[in-house]
Amino acid sequence: MTQNVWILMLAQAFSMCAAPLVVFAGGLIGKQLASDNSFATLPVAAMVIGTALAVYPAAALASKKGRKVVFLGAMMLGLLASLLAVYALQIESFSTFVIAAMLVGMVLACIQQFRFAAMESVTADLMPVAASRLLLAGIIAAYLGPELVTIGQSLHEQTFTGAFYLLGGCFVVAFLLLLFGYHNIEIKHEEGELGQRSFSELLSSPGILLAMGSASVGFAVMSFIMTATPISMYELNHYSLEETKWVIQSHILAMFIPSFFSGWMVRKLGFISMMWAGLGIYIVCLGLAYWDQGLVHYWGALVLLGLGWNLLFVAGTALLPQMYQANEAHRVQGLNDLMVFSAQAIASLGSGVLLLLLGWQGIMWVALPMIAVQVFLLLNWQQNNHLQPAL
Repeated sequence: MTQNVWILMLAQAFSMCAAPLVVFAGGLIGKQLASDNSFATLPVAAMVIGTALAVYPAAALASKKGRKVVFLGAMMLGLLASLLAVYALQIESFSTFVIAAMLVGMVLACIQQFRFAAMESVTADLMPVAASRLLLAGIIAAYLGPELVTIGQSLHEQTFTGAFYLLGGCFVVAFLLLLFGYHNIEIKHEEGELGQRSFSELLSSPGILLAMGSASVGFAVMSFIMTATPISMYELNHYSLEETKWVIQSHILAMFIPSFFSGWMVRKLGFISMMWAGLGIYIVCLGLAYWDQGLVHYWGALVLLGLGWNLLFVAGTALLPQMYQANEAHRVQGLNDLMVFSAQAIASLGSGVLLLLLGWQGIMWVALPMIAVQVFLLLNWQQNNHLQPAL
């Protein structure tokens, strides 16, 4: 692995603390500040919406100015968002906190490009490994993000204020790592490449649809259930804050620990096998969550949810670069992330409302059609004889 991969991994470890922190604290803060409990998960949804809105503009800007400019600007925006969240908590403004969460989402849109930057820094055969290495940073973020709440309580009397001060510090560390350690990689164009395809042509490519679908479905199902979990546990079933934090931390660790071996599994077993395995794990997750709402069932279901997400996301991410020409890289990457985080935004936005309307078990039923979408894409790929031995 090159220096770029390790620098990106370290920078992601600090900057990605924002995601688990907002997932853990966002719904609880929303419950405290919102006038209507049905809006409690809006900060989490706003974070995902911010990501969906920013992914394509971020990719377009990176193609013109280079990834380093985008990455450094994102870390500065992250610091601003953290301080805005502190201000929102101090004045007890729900709308201001939602804006801060949306800005965090825009930062995460830029952080999502880290994986493409890492893959561009290595040879084609090492791309799955580079992608999975970047996800390893999530292990640190999974622990540190929610833990900022505990550490931050020694800095400020308000429960969550100190955490967002510390989050701002994490963005400063990531900024310095990228400033001094990351170098832009020029994408090499191969001879004989055709002109760039239109969006309709790209979206009619079975391979691109399969790759995008794997990541999109993986994120949508994961976000849908994960967003509902803190409210279901802490507010509706009265588990303690520590128990809720433990389940969320375990889930996020399960999202990223498999990255130690999932890149290798893609190379050995192929993309398609990994996708089927991820979907199978999702089905078991839904069954366990539906069965009971005991602490061990929440924990087991959320761990399986994280594992299934990892297999689907790594497989889809590593497959995508094989489905486009070098001169289409930024357009396809931007389109991919737009689809992925739009799906996640819709799932997050509906999660809190559907939890109150249908209950925890109803959430599991709603997740099934999302899984069915990727099953259809896999069957369609195989039925139409598009499957190649390398996949």
